[in-house]
Amino acid sequence: MLDAIHGFFNHPVARKIFLRLRYVLVLAVLLLLARYAEASRLLPAFLVSLFGEAIQLWSFASLVKNEQLTARGPYVLVRNPMYLGRFFLILGVVLLFGNEYLTAVYVVIYYFYMVNRVGREEKRLASLLGEPYQQYCDRVNRFLPSLGKLFDPAVRYFNWSVLYRNNGHWNFLAMLLFYGILAEYLLYFR
Repeated sequence: MLDAIHGFFNHPVARKIFLRLRYVLVLAVLLLLARYAEASRLLPAFLVSLFGEAIQLWSFASLVKNEQLTARGPYVLVRNPMYLGRFFLILGVVLLFGNEYLTAVYVVIYYFYMVNRVGREEKRLASLLGEPYQQYCDRVNRFLPSLGKLFDPAVRYFNWSVLYRNNGHWNFLAMLLFYGILAEYLLYFR
């Protein structure tokens, strides 16, 4: 059963279909939110999403993609902080529905998405970056942060120019715009 699930998440055709449908899916979620979201869930959902966005911004401000091994900022604590941040960012949106079953389904689907996506990405990075990347993988957990490394000076790394080069500011502004429009709708038009 698990092999079939992993096979689905790694199937090239299924991935292409999802990529083509992602905007339609986002639109469907927005329409469902307009119907089922309630203003009382807005602040807790926003705070969860903001936590995820903060992790993503920190990741954007630390990562030089495909050029060098990034072992600073959140990448000292966990190998895949961007996916961890995205989990919380989307979790906030899912919490707006106020449905624990939907939340559980999201957690399971995201788990399989993340495990398979990261697996493909780590193979690519291993071939691109070689032995230093393998040594990094031996030192740093894949998904669960190593909180014992919180006092490593490299954790405090944050570079604004790297953040802008990775378009992290647009990601942050899109999240604020989404929650701003949703709050406006829920508080004044519904």
